[in-house]
Amino acid sequence: MGWQSYIKEFGTYLKLERSLSENSLEAYLHDIQKFSDYLEMAGLSMLPAEVKADHIKKFLSYLAKLGIAASSQARILSGIKAFYKYLMLEETIERDPSVNVHTPRIDRKIPDVLSLQEIEDLLAVIDLSTPEGARNRAMIEVLYSSGLRVTELIELKISNLYLDIGFLRIIGKANKERFVPIGREAARYLTSYIENVRSNVPVKPNNEDFVFLNRRGTKISRVMVFMIIKDIALLAGIKKNISPHTFRHSFATHLILGGANIKAVQEMLGHENITTTEIYKRLDQDILRQTLLEFHPRS
Repeated sequence: MGWQSYIKEFGTYLKLERSLSENSLEAYLHDIQKFSDYLEMAGLSMLPAEVKADHIKKFLSYLAKLGIAASSQARILSGIKAFYKYLMLEETIERDPSVNVHTPRIDRKIPDVLSLQEIEDLLAVIDLSTPEGARNRAMIEVLYSSGLRVTELIELKISNLYLDIGFLRIIGKANKERFVPIGREAARYLTSYIENVRSNVPVKPNNEDFVFLNRRGTKISRVMVFMIIKDIALLAGIKKNISPHTFRHSFATHLILGGANIKAVQEMLGHENITTTEIYKRLDQDILRQTLLEFHPRS
């Protein structure tokens, strides 16, 4: 059996056992195909069981020479490791050549965050007298209050709101479920939008349970959320490059600045690995350092 058969079977496994999205599934398979193509190009006609750690390391070096970023190399290596774990699980191979291949070092870019004042300025320019304004205020309140990803926001369902106890049920990446708290103010604006605005929108079939709708009565799109936030930032005179994810970054940073436990923040954000959450610790330290430089009399 050749590489293509193994890749096809791996795809079936990912789809049935891991419940990955189509995009994630395609990315995994594309990365394994890249490795297979590299071996062929290098004149190494070998099956997955014949691959050694050195072959994978040389592949990563090849990617680096092509100018592929360390973060992309890490993602590709993650796909290769998942592939070999699957082959071990199926007892197709006796050893995993990817075990001793280390992930390329990634210099994580510290994300832009908004200050509390900037968030107040953004919220202040939203016109609550219009239906769109009421919806947009509710969306931003939820993004900042609960640290949702934009996909989680647009997929949020009325049946997953537990506002009486201050929680939202979120279905995150790989269909992983988590419960996140929602603040009183965010819950108040969300309730007001649902009762006073959304109730007057003629909802299209199959959209009845989605919280945030456009004026045509269908689920609001990712692109529209991005555009709305860009327009509001422009109105507020904020020069930072703002996206829906900026509110997620701000949510996490402000929690850690306030003394929140990093493990609790990890759970609220739905991060699988705590190292992803630790970037906010770095950001926390940078903010404290900048505050010292600006305000300490002897700085």
